[in-house]
Amino acid sequence: MVQSTLQDDLNNIIRWWKDMGLASKLNFVRDRLTESFFWTVRVVSQPQFRHCRKVLIKVTSFVTTIDDIYDVHGTLDELESFTDAVQRWDLGTVENLPDYMELCFLALYNSINEMAYKTLRDHGQNILPYLRKAVQCIGGSMQSIANWANSKHIPTFQEYLENAWLSVSGHLCLDHTYLLQRTNITIEALHSLEHYHDVIRSPSIIFRLCNDLGTAKDELERGESVNAITCYMNETGCSEAMACQHINDLIEDYWKKLNKCYVDGSPFSKHNIETTINLAKISQCIYQH
Repeated sequence: MVQSTLQDDLNNIIRWWKDMGLASKLNFVRDRLTESFFWTVRVVSQPQFRHCRKVLIKVTSFVTTIDDIYDVHGTLDELESFTDAVQRWDLGTVENLPDYMELCFLALYNSINEMAYKTLRDHGQNILPYLRKAVQCIGGSMQSIANWANSKHIPTFQEYLENAWLSVSGHLCLDHTYLLQRTNITIEALHSLEHYHDVIRSPSIIFRLCNDLGTAKDELERGESVNAITCYMNETGCSEAMACQHINDLIEDYWKKLNKCYVDGSPFSKHNIETTINLAKISQCIYQH
């Protein structure tokens, strides 16, 4: 029964993505829909949150598309225009974008607004400011990485990490998950969501560091020079092995912070924290095994 439901969900998502038309128009974008679906099922596995999973897979599909625009295809001028459009969240800005970016922005804009509209219609709560901010943070952080690459600047390890935990999109997924599961939504929790409580920050940093440990070699071969390993090596002069050990130690430290939130309590429910723990777990599963 569960397998049949998940197969139906995957088929529906494949149809949605095909109808969206981004993959056919943006042929440089990676096809990672099935992988993203696997991630989503692992993060939100309970059957009562089927709608949340459907929305989350759409969000992660957009993240992959945007990531490829910033990392692979866009020129710096184009990326600055795209970032400006995302920051303004204004359809009037699309006239400044090349066609492929205009298509992507409109698809993103319409999808996020539709999610917010349906939540307001069905539950009487406006979640658009939170969804929009999460997307804007990703755009800004990806722009910083593009600027570093263009100027061949290698930031300090801390400067890199403060930006890169946002660009990896963990907070975006967790924001959507919290708001769409609709379990124990409180003013205090929304404030903590907006200001990146450790419940959001810690699993996102684990996600980023695991990603860098697992993909650094491939990224260097593609010409990407900025990741946690290279930044730490450049700053300290240490070997790659020592940099990797430092990063693994940091991952352990952030696991302790996340577990402390679960044991000691936070503005979020135990169920919400379990979801963030799932994100950290699947990050290590995918990138380190």
